[in-house]
Amino acid sequence: MSELITADLVDLDLSADTKEAAARSLAERMVAAGRVTDLDGFLADVAAREEQMPTGLDGGIGIPHCRSEHVTEPTLAFGRSTTRIDFGAADGPADLIFLIAAPAGADSDHLTILSSLARQLMNASFTGALRAAYQPEQVAALIRGDERAEAEAPAAPAAPAAETPAAQAATREAGAPDAAAPEAAVSESAAPEPTAPFRIVAVTSCPTGIAHTYMAAESLENAAREAGVELVVETQGSAGFDKLPAATIAAADAVIFAHDVEVRDKARFAGKPTVDVGVKAGINRPAELVAETREKAARGEISAPADATAERSAPMDADGAGDGFGTRLRTWLMTGVSYMVPFVAAGGLLIALAFAIGGYEIASAKSVADHFVWTETASWAALLFQIGGAAFTFLVPVLAGYIAYGMADRPGLVPGFVGGFIATTIKAGFLGGLVAGLIAGAVVMGIQRFKVPAALRGIMPVVVIPLISSAVVGFLMFVVIGKPIASAQKAMTDWLNGLSGANAVILGVILGLMMCFDLGGPVNKVAYAFATGGIAVSDPSTGSLKIMAAVMAAGMVPPLAMALATTVRGRLFTKTERENGKAAWVLGASFISEGAIPFAAADPLRVIPSSMVGGAVTGALSMAFDCTLRAPHGGIFVVPLIGQPFLYLLAIAVGTAVSAGLVVFLKGLRKTAEPEITTAPAGGGAAAPSGATEDEPKVAVAV
Repeated sequence: MSELITADLVDLDLSADTKEAAARSLAERMVAAGRVTDLDGFLADVAAREEQMPTGLDGGIGIPHCRSEHVTEPTLAFGRSTTRIDFGAADGPADLIFLIAAPAGADSDHLTILSSLARQLMNASFTGALRAAYQPEQVAALIRGDERAEAEAPAAPAAPAAETPAAQAATREAGAPDAAAPEAAVSESAAPEPTAPFRIVAVTSCPTGIAHTYMAAESLENAAREAGVELVVETQGSAGFDKLPAATIAAADAVIFAHDVEVRDKARFAGKPTVDVGVKAGINRPAELVAETREKAARGEISAPADATAERSAPMDADGAGDGFGTRLRTWLMTGVSYMVPFVAAGGLLIALAFAIGGYEIASAKSVADHFVWTETASWAALLFQIGGAAFTFLVPVLAGYIAYGMADRPGLVPGFVGGFIATTIKAGFLGGLVAGLIAGAVVMGIQRFKVPAALRGIMPVVVIPLISSAVVGFLMFVVIGKPIASAQKAMTDWLNGLSGANAVILGVILGLMMCFDLGGPVNKVAYAFATGGIAVSDPSTGSLKIMAAVMAAGMVPPLAMALATTVRGRLFTKTERENGKAAWVLGASFISEGAIPFAAADPLRVIPSSMVGGAVTGALSMAFDCTLRAPHGGIFVVPLIGQPFLYLLAIAVGTAVSAGLVVFLKGLRKTAEPEITTAPAGGGAAAPSGATEDEPKVAVAV
């Protein structure tokens, strides 16, 4: 592995006056060193990264950087400007310029070195040494971290770091005197118990995952140390990331997200006070973020429950490799489903609106590209129908592509999309997309296991992996397994069309139970994906429309039931739950099952079984009433598009009443069995619990 930087890549008298000129001057040194193959192509990649977000940092630092297929190995060039160059930092232009170049398929060892450098830039003694250095060799050695250079480098005075609570505890345990202790000895019995430190977990990430990701982490760690806060950072960078242990997240008091790309597996952090900002805020004002986080925790503000789709969309990481196959398979499938759902919702609602405006015969209308009339309602209906149909054409490719993405990250996208499109071509449908995505991800993971020469690493993710994996997936889908899957898909469709009577009711019960089991979780999403997969065609069968109706109706029951229960027996719920109950009316009516999560989290043994019973009742009634639904979402707002709308609303009302009644009954048993304990001042009368009735025992404790 070559050195990241050499003296030839250092310019201590950078004469450029613009960031573009500075990047070109330093890039020319990379070309001369044989580390960049196409100067203009590389500079175009640098400029594209610069457009996403300025790369100037407070303290006179500019870090233009990018990942590029024109880079042969990770490289850094350094320039020191006497005139200073504007890179968009809030405190003014920069005099220290670092041009960081990483190949498109850079290996983790090099990227780890780059991340270490990014952290060093937050160190005042390091940047001070770079400004004082007078020889290119000395600068290169400083950046590489050579011991001799560090010893010779003039160090900026640093204030002594505050001793962390953990270090203080270790000192006391070793028998050393505590510097913070008063001179007068305090008896052991009178000593107050040490309070636990405030704990924060943080995630940092940026579009390229090379510099800002690690600089933000370093800034947050330094600010937390100064504030006496324990902070652990998960850096989601280009070299991959190690997922924070679940126990660490559970023990945290709050969360900081400093990111410019989606946080992977964000659902892990749900339910905690959260500060969510861009990555540069983590670099420039970390102390403010730490303080804001503590304030939110003090006020009791917590993040919303994990979103039903995006929160489950993170690809597998290194930590996931230790999970069982079933867990990993579920994660892969949910990744695909989560990215598919927006296409289903958009396409399905557009088609449903088209039917509402122009009737079902609009499906046979000619292309609006040639026959659109502005003043005709039928033309507008046909337009909506054809836009919705266009969205539906992406369903299976997106499903397959992001299943592969969940397995193999970005290299899995191309073969996944190709396999998904082939599945639609051979009419293998939803099942074909599932299989194509799994095959694509497995093929890419297999290719990634091979060790390749360093010279080929740069083209692996952009040429070799897409080429080989697409060819393998295409062959398997066209020639080997595509037709059998298409036959299975047709058989399942025929079976659904033939459902009637008791069989249909039993299916409604099963779907209702699944929708209410985990309130937006994997089981809920399996049922929802089963339903949406059936209607994701231009002419869905009657059986598929019935299933979609039953699934949406059952999914509306839990939040509506909690809202009803808090209304009729509010004293069984806390004040916060009663407030959540008001919002649950709207969430339930909109088919957002997650509206019941706060209640389920507080009392799962009573809320979840009650919700499942009500959902099963609603699902069974919807199927028995032969209700149909062409829209994949919308709740009561798409009632005009529902077959048998009054009976459909009746099914929802009955299920809601059943769930609410069970919750009230079970919570009432708890209140009777567990007398409420209140406190009263010593010498005073016992205060009755708020909302208590005469038949509920009250226990007062004098304090």
